[in-house]
Amino acid sequence: MQHVQPEINRLTAILQNSQGKDGSWHDPFETNIVVDAYMIILLRVLEIDDEKLIQSLVKRIESKRDPSGVWKLFADEKEGNLSLTTEAYYALLYSGLKKKEDPDMRKARRFIHEKGGLKQTKMFTRLMLTVTGQYKWPLLFPIPIEAVLLPPTFFVNMFDISIYARVHFMPLVLLGEKKFQVKGVNAPDLSDLHQSRSSDPEWEEMRSNDYRSLFSRLQTSTAALIGLPSKLKSLAVDSIEQYMLNRLEPDGTLYNYFSSTFFMIIAFLSLGYSKKDPVIIKAVEGLIAMASNIDGQVHIQHTTANVWNTALISYALQESGLSSSTPSIKKATAYLRKKQHVKYGDWVIHNPDIAPGGWGFSDLNTINPDVDDTSASLRALHPVFVSSPAHHDSWERGVTFLLSMQNDDGGFPAFEKNVDNQLLSMLPVEEAKYILTDPSTPDLTGRALEFLSKYAGLQMPNRSIKKAADWLLLHQEENGSWYGRWGVCYIYGTWAALTGLAASGHSTNSAISRAVKWLKSIQNQDGGWGESCYSDITKKYVPLGTSSLTQTAWALDALIAVSAKPSASIEKGIAYLIREGKKNDWTTSYPAGQGLANFLYIHYHSYQNIFTLLTLAHYREKYLNSSNN
Repeated sequence: MQHVQPEINRLTAILQNSQGKDGSWHDPFETNIVVDAYMIILLRVLEIDDEKLIQSLVKRIESKRDPSGVWKLFADEKEGNLSLTTEAYYALLYSGLKKKEDPDMRKARRFIHEKGGLKQTKMFTRLMLTVTGQYKWPLLFPIPIEAVLLPPTFFVNMFDISIYARVHFMPLVLLGEKKFQVKGVNAPDLSDLHQSRSSDPEWEEMRSNDYRSLFSRLQTSTAALIGLPSKLKSLAVDSIEQYMLNRLEPDGTLYNYFSSTFFMIIAFLSLGYSKKDPVIIKAVEGLIAMASNIDGQVHIQHTTANVWNTALISYALQESGLSSSTPSIKKATAYLRKKQHVKYGDWVIHNPDIAPGGWGFSDLNTINPDVDDTSASLRALHPVFVSSPAHHDSWERGVTFLLSMQNDDGGFPAFEKNVDNQLLSMLPVEEAKYILTDPSTPDLTGRALEFLSKYAGLQMPNRSIKKAADWLLLHQEENGSWYGRWGVCYIYGTWAALTGLAASGHSTNSAISRAVKWLKSIQNQDGGWGESCYSDITKKYVPLGTSSLTQTAWALDALIAVSAKPSASIEKGIAYLIREGKKNDWTTSYPAGQGLANFLYIHYHSYQNIFTLLTLAHYREKYLNSSNN
């Protein structure tokens, strides 16, 4: 197509011009208004009178309100979202800038009542309401505090829980043991949002025999620990305090996550820390520093995405034709090289024989590397590492770390190796499979496989490559797709799986054919693709009803990877990307990333430019270059 190169040039210029002075790209990690709401609540609880910030956050929360008076997780959500509406309502009242009697607040309150009140909100919402005094602690927290003392050799222990859940549950276990709650001076009263005042809130699933059996086994295990019960509780409290303090990042936050830092701060208060303690003040400053300006509004990010953005953009620019000596690439390279980890983190518990060498997601992440950021950073740095012997050690450490993270089942996790203890599914935690464990997933496995095959030079019959490919083939859905855990959702997973399989030498088997057939079957009339966040909730493909640039690029890149010649579907898709490349409608900001199902979705501002550029570059390389004609 004659318009491919001009569009590549346009996107290349946009991405180069948006690079920061430090060589990174700091495009927002934009979620819904949940973090903005929590920030207001935290500031009021701590009696930090940053009225300018609170007013800005109130403005953003109100701007995201649906005309019906409620808040939605994503644009095509059929009704308002109960948890999000509750959080927004609570934060607006806490700000002092809104009153219950305001007409728009009445609409929100009526919706919350209609949907069952506070008891029907999601787990993390109820926990936030509990620690801030709006919801009673259950009589029994699902994890006894002494369980944090169980060593990794026990049948189940805190290091069997995923790192994301662990950094939240450590402070929450402490808070649950103390039944601690804290309110600000002018805390609103949400008691009218409880549907029934006669019964105390509880973890509904605690009545299950499976959970009661697991809890009993945990109690038996903790009882076997040496020491008096009171002494064990004291040791557990000290252990949790040290766990949190030892995992503070340079900005004072806990693992650079807003939510874990929020609960950590409340946990420190329960230990007697003053609201003005330097540890708490620094943590709050770290959270505020995560603020991003989006269309003139302040948004508090759940974390920053600088490393992820920079790795993806630098790689896409190089695939489009920029050399590693181009100034923008050189600056990105210098930034990424500085971000390679040299510290040990929790990952070493399950992977003890490997030196640090991975990359994390956020700018100040120093101890929590992940598989996807490691392979993405190595892709971007590949030309430099290959051409410069001086960088050989850094390359070896990165590739060795990535390979070492492969699970025993052949797939790849996000953060920690072999953290998939099925006993944890008995705990009364919503979406336990995706919160409490860190299993192999098609998207992570496919992307790791693609990198290792294409850039690290590993090919069949290499054992790691074969195991990863076999795992992907075993976990294909019946309809030919793959589920993607960290993107939305089946298009994302299928893209990662197909590009990985193609790079490893699988491009013509029946699994590939079924995947291609599925992708073609869901292509829209306009040539594009689009998938709803409902896919993540229902765990089956749900069409968006229209096309989005990012998901179209994923689908096309997958088809290009396994197609020797450009099919009609590919040509229609490429035409869509070029024709609609400048569009700016509700699909432009539709979430393409997922954090927690039915709770947290992410809009990556640069995704549509990154993946459109990458796809067009791959199309040009495979089908338009004279050497391939």
